[in-house]
Amino acid sequence: MAHWLDTFRFPNSMEHEIKWIGKYGAKGEKRAARHRATPEQIKKQNQANREKYVRRLIKANFFPDDLWITLKYPKGKRKPLWEVKKDFTNFVSRLRYRYEKRGHMLKYIYRMEVGKRGGIHIHMIIPRIRGGDADLLAQEAWKKCGRIHFESIYEYGGYEKLANYIVKQPDEEVEKQLSLFPEEERKELLSYNSSRNLIRPEPERKYYRRWTVKKLTEEGPKPHPGYYIDKNSIRSGKNKYTGMSYLCYTECRINEVKSREEWKQMQEGGG
Repeated sequence: MAHWLDTFRFPNSMEHEIKWIGKYGAKGEKRAARHRATPEQIKKQNQANREKYVRRLIKANFFPDDLWITLKYPKGKRKPLWEVKKDFTNFVSRLRYRYEKRGHMLKYIYRMEVGKRGGIHIHMIIPRIRGGDADLLAQEAWKKCGRIHFESIYEYGGYEKLANYIVKQPDEEVEKQLSLFPEEERKELLSYNSSRNLIRPEPERKYYRRWTVKKLTEEGPKPHPGYYIDKNSIRSGKNKYTGMSYLCYTECRINEVKSREEWKQMQEGGG
């Protein structure tokens, strides 16, 4: 029988997913009966998986002080998608050059989005660099096209809300605007993209004994030194589609690392 723990490690947290067969994975216990998912349930599950993946992608590559930017065109200006993509490609090229000139690597996640009035804008996460002038560098790289709105990703409301926003589905008003685009362009405006140099989170897998699973379910998880367990992250139950039981929870670093410079210092110091 399978009893395993998948752990995803990030600078400021650790996410744990424990899965097993039966109530405690006791000998002789069988997997619960599976149920066939409806198309609507599959759609919801796929959306939840996208949100989870992007949240982990953000956690693995960015820090609370990094920037959530929105590239905008002047009010009333409507460019076709092909021209927006050209502007964005040039923007990334100019910004990457400015980062490298200062000894930093540009990495990013972005999504092009249609507004309720039909205009296209671009949301993007980029690193804040030493000296704190990433916002100025970005504005210089985009100034021929329009203006940029800046927020730190911490101020935006946390990675979960941010990830959900990046992969969100359009509401009724936006759907009307999207219907005016060809199918291929519509798909591009409903998806996110990222630079190739991002860390892609992979779990560390550890197999558990039955008694360990029973202890965890009865007593609850315990945090590692320097961490606390986010009570809102604890979820348990049985997956009706796989028939397996699960326990998921997240440990958060007590002293949050705000920047990659701070993280680098901790790594060099063995922290």
